[in-house]
Order: sequence, then structure tokens, then C-alpha cells
Amino acid sequence: MATFERAESFLRDLAGIATEADLSDALEEVTSELGFKYFALSHHGDIRRAPQPAIRLHNYPDDWADYYDDNGLGVSDPVFRASHVTSVGFAWSEIERMIVLTPSDRAMLERAEARGISDGFTIPANVPGETHGSCSFANPSGVAMREEDLPIAQLVGAFAFEAARRLWRVRSPSLAAAPRLTDRQRECILWVARGKSDWEISRILAIEHETVVRHLKQARERYGVAKRTMLAVQALFDGSITFTDVLKR
Repeated sequence: MATFERAESFLRDLAGIATEADLSDALEEVTSELGFKYFALSHHGDIRRAPQPAIRLHNYPDDWADYYDDNGLGVSDPVFRASHVTSVGFAWSEIERMIVLTPSDRAMLERAEARGISDGFTIPANVPGETHGSCSFANPSGVAMREEDLPIAQLVGAFAFEAARRLWRVRSPSLAAAPRLTDRQRECILWVARGKSDWEISRILAIEHETVVRHLKQARERYGVAKRTMLAVQALFDGSITFTDVLKR
């Protein structure tokens, strides 16, 4: 069973990763520890025809990857489409309840299963202003996911995609540098990570509710994210807050 300590260790490792090959190696190791065989971290769409450098790392079978690209499946992939309607990780068994599957979708999922990619868990990574992306973990048919490890997979997937975005920014210097937070913004984000509402944070910090809303809005704008959960992930990733901070009361 994976632990939050393992997720924190993975995060520390990511901070020192400088190449996509290193990130791929780190993902392969943690994928196995989470009880999965495969991982796929990718922007969505047709990678071969992307107008700018696009993120994609995976250890899927080569024949499946070639078929996927040759047929442009990144444009219509039902796993990708399902990730566009949620902000949290989901099992592939839930996809049919999330989106309408077409005959082509079902044929693609059946073909993937025949190639050894059957059951999976996907973490969306949808950043406003950028191409949607996700991180998926998958197993062959007959190998069950360990339900108790899925919360860790959620954290690992989010951190891994953010690490890939950092590497991508190295190739795209026009993208903004990491933001600086004020002390009060950091405090508000910390309590967001602890699961508190804006009103609860205002009571804890003894400030006006509207002030909390303003601090978090400004922090989201600095990070370029729209959701509170992604704000907390970004702050964890760049070290503005730590797991120790979040778990300490």
C-alpha cells in the first residue's frame, strides 16, 4: 500500500528532475508502487500535429501507441473527454456515467483492452489557457486497482503533470515564471489544503470573509488556475506549503 509519505517523497524527487527521461523513470517506479503496470501523462489532442511542444510520457505497448497516433485517437479519446467534465480522478469504469459513449469509443476501449490496457484511473490536469491534459494509470485485464491507493494516485498524477509543465516551460520561455505569494495568501491556501471553506478560513484567521475571497482570487490569478484544489496542488508543488504544514494542526 502506498502512503502519503511516499507521495511527499515523490514530490521531493520531482523538484530535482531536469529531463523528461528522468520524469518518465520516476513515474515508472511510482506506478508500480501504486499497483499499476502502465502510466500515460499527456496533453490531449493529436500530439503529432500539435502547434507547439506538447507533453506526452507513457510506457504503453509500442504497438498500441502507434495505432493510437496513426488513427488520431487523441482527438476523440473517451478517457480524455471524461476528464474534461470533472476536476478529480476517476476510474475508467465510471466513464459511461460521465459521458455518452459512441460505438467508436467502445471499439477503441475494446481494442485497448485487447492490447493489455483494461482498467485505469485518470487524474485531470486542466489549466485555463492551456491545452487540457491528464495523467492515467492502468492495468491489464484481470489486474484490479487497489482502491486504498487511489488518493495517493490522485496526488502523484497532479504533481507529475505539474512537473511536466515545468519542463515544458523550459522549452517555452514565454510562459510566466513561478508566482510569489504574500504571507496572507499562503495562509489562506494552507487552510484550503486542509479542507476549509472561505468562511471558515475567515473565522480561523480573524479576517473578513471578503478578504479571504480576495486573497484566494489573487493567488489563483498568480498561478493561472481556476479551482481551489489546483491552487493547493500548485502551492504544494513549488514548496509554498508542504504536507507537514497541511497535516499539522
